[in-house]
Amino acid sequence: MRTAGSIIALLLATAVLPAHAQNAADSYYDPAEMAAARKALHEGMGGQTLYLIEGDRLEYRTNEGNPAMLWDAQGWVGDDMNKAWFKTEGEYLFDDHSFEEAEVQALYGRTISTYFDLQAGIRHDFRPDPSRTFGVIGVQGLAPYWFELDAAAFVSEDGDVSARIEAEYELPITQRLILQPRTELNLAVQDVPELGIGSGLSTVDLGLRLRYEIVREFAPYVGVSWNRAVGETADFARQDGEDVSSVSFVAGVRFWY
Repeated sequence: MRTAGSIIALLLATAVLPAHAQNAADSYYDPAEMAAARKALHEGMGGQTLYLIEGDRLEYRTNEGNPAMLWDAQGWVGDDMNKAWFKTEGEYLFDDHSFEEAEVQALYGRTISTYFDLQAGIRHDFRPDPSRTFGVIGVQGLAPYWFELDAAAFVSEDGDVSARIEAEYELPITQRLILQPRTELNLAVQDVPELGIGSGLSTVDLGLRLRYEIVREFAPYVGVSWNRAVGETADFARQDGEDVSSVSFVAGVRFWY
């Protein structure tokens, strides 16, 4: 009760007293009680340090006869306004015993609205070869109508400019059964022939996943994913004798804590 009284006194002092008298409550309450009151007030106003780790996609993909394991995870630590983010995604091909893609990002995030963070930092691609490092700037959050949006622009160490836009939407069927459409668009400003990337819209990925939340933090899912290279990127793929589109049936888990 005394701590609660200290908090009330601290709020009143802050609200009604001039700047030189805003710590007047210190004259009436024990220093330990005032320290506890300030800590409780700070945490109650969103000043505590929080964290989140989320595996959005950890899945097996049929990949039209060349099975693969895909991962897509992210996390952050910080408070309501400032966060340190990490993101990683990639794909491992079982038959080739190799990573087709592997990247990691380290970002600083700053809240710019109720639903969006502005993010900036670095990204490093370990695969495909040659490995590359990028500067990153983007936004992440909830768009109108509750679309989850993650959009970022990248500038490589060689000056190549590209962008990625990811959007997801959740359609609850029951309290635990949820259908999730997903789309990802990749774009490039310049051709990057050594990586088979052409300028303009380069790849489109559309997916549909149905998950069952055993608990909110853990949900297995099944679904289908369609990927297609377009424009000059498709031309590079044809020159290398590769398919420009593929369909995969997927099965995996989604988790967070």
